[in-house]
Amino acid sequence: MLLILRHEVFEHLGHFAPLLDQKGLKYVYHDLGTPIIQGEFRGIVIMGGPMSANDDLPGLKDELAVIEKALSGGLPMLGICLGSQLIAKALGAKVYHNAELEIGWEPVWPTELAKTNPLFQGMASPEMFFHWHGETFDLPGGAQWLAYSQKCRHQAYCYGHNVYGIQFHPEITPEMIEDWCRQPVNCGDVATLAGPVDAHLHDPRPAAERMFNAWLDL
Repeated sequence: MLLILRHEVFEHLGHFAPLLDQKGLKYVYHDLGTPIIQGEFRGIVIMGGPMSANDDLPGLKDELAVIEKALSGGLPMLGICLGSQLIAKALGAKVYHNAELEIGWEPVWPTELAKTNPLFQGMASPEMFFHWHGETFDLPGGAQWLAYSQKCRHQAYCYGHNVYGIQFHPEITPEMIEDWCRQPVNCGDVATLAGPVDAHLHDPRPAAERMFNAWLDL
């Protein structure tokens, strides 16, 4: 079973959930602020959220403890957006405001190291993905830098062979994008945009599903 650390109900697995179903992999959501679920898990996926990895929230401290324990135990992990920042923080890296908000469809380029990485090999240069974040992080010590965008240098990294942090949102569906734009907690971000986001402008699913399946194979 996989443990899914979820920070908002609307920031869920998206089109990754059917991939888990196809492989017969069960998963359970842990929602921020509730007691951490105990059990023997095969891996952890840490989702995004509108809060900061630096926020003084008891729930985030609990999650960081879980992430640190998973790191010491060699458990596979995949962090998306806030999740990637939490893993970076657990590895001792600094998390801080990015130079600008990165919201909407933006191209992502793989690094040279990514060309031989199981999750990123075969990725187009660039590949179009959806973004929604205002913070970034320093590359953790010992991690490999895998992707970048024009607005944010550290878009993806891996630590060891089975821990990955991804700043963009490969899991997202058009319905999720439309829902996020309506969420009150996101109104401030939406107000900064020059116009409405076209949720159907690109289809990142082939690249995203290849990436997620490669992580599951680990």
